[in-house]
Amino acid sequence: MPSLLYLVKQLELAVRARLDELVRSAGITALQYTALTVLERHDGLSAAQLARDSFVTAQSMADMVRALESRGLIRRERNAGNRRELLIRLTPEGRALLAAVAEPVHELENRMISKLTPDEAADFRQSLVTAWLALT
Repeated sequence: MPSLLYLVKQLELAVRARLDELVRSAGITALQYTALTVLERHDGLSAAQLARDSFVTAQSMADMVRALESRGLIRRERNAGNRRELLIRLTPEGRALLAAVAEPVHELENRMISKLTPDEAADFRQSLVTAWLALT
């Protein structure tokens, strides 16, 4: 039987491939989608915070921020408490894009857990959170 780490990675790759397919029509990648959803939950992050929460390097995030900003999906503004720091915020266009892909993304998540009972799906979610917390 494959190791648990291998299975987690296989699931991640399968989800990312399907997510890339879903968001491609909106003109973004799965990684850009992840960054936008992070901002949707926690608007006004520094690029370093956004990179950490989006699971990418600072350099990758710098490139991503430029691309998303040029599309009008995010904006950068000075932090009132620290004028040297720029905070990244989701624009109304960014929120609209997320709303446009919300249903297909929700359907993908439902497809992923479709073979599980509701209790198994809840246990799976909780187990993932518990495993993640054990490593952070």
